[in-house]
Amino acid sequence: MLCTWARDHGVTGTGIDMSPLFTEQAKRRAEELGIAHQVQFIHGDAAGYVSDEKVSVAACVGATWIGGGVAGTIALLAQSLCSGGIILVGEPYWRQLPPTEEVAKGCLAHSIADFLLLPELLASFGHLGYDVVEMVLADQDGWDRYEAAKWLTMRRWLEANSDDEFAKEVRAQLTSEPERYAAYTREYLGWGVFALMLR
Repeated sequence: MLCTWARDHGVTGTGIDMSPLFTEQAKRRAEELGIAHQVQFIHGDAAGYVSDEKVSVAACVGATWIGGGVAGTIALLAQSLCSGGIILVGEPYWRQLPPTEEVAKGCLAHSIADFLLLPELLASFGHLGYDVVEMVLADQDGWDRYEAAKWLTMRRWLEANSDDEFAKEVRAQLTSEPERYAAYTREYLGWGVFALMLR
């Protein structure tokens, strides 16, 4: 995301990820796009990270555990944000409330309490003193493309690594994931990126 923004909009920025693989891939992507001078990538834990200089956009897409949840992550990001800046938060929400804890676990949540319904999530931003100024929500077709791409990746990995110690585990997951996804995640779990500005 940061590399694309740097290429398309001329932004500068810092990305942080705990995965050395993702960090290295981001650095390679920056080189490929010719924007390595505009971005830097830190291999590390973003929990507690505050930028030395105030930024116009502070984002956490899919890792609100860095602040102990949505509220803590917004408070953490706000420490790096300049006046009038925008916080971007990517977060799952329930499209419809799972009828049982078992269904929630089928969505790979620990419990129903892990996520809110979309109206409740939007209201929670207001309770924290932020206006929602934009949102982009995944629809079921988008979820399908996202999940199916993972299945193809697993299949190709299995073909290239049939003797790997993880092959049996990956095979089991590839066998069960399409059905689990269709029965649970596709119907119950939503995903959105929300742009917030302090009131």
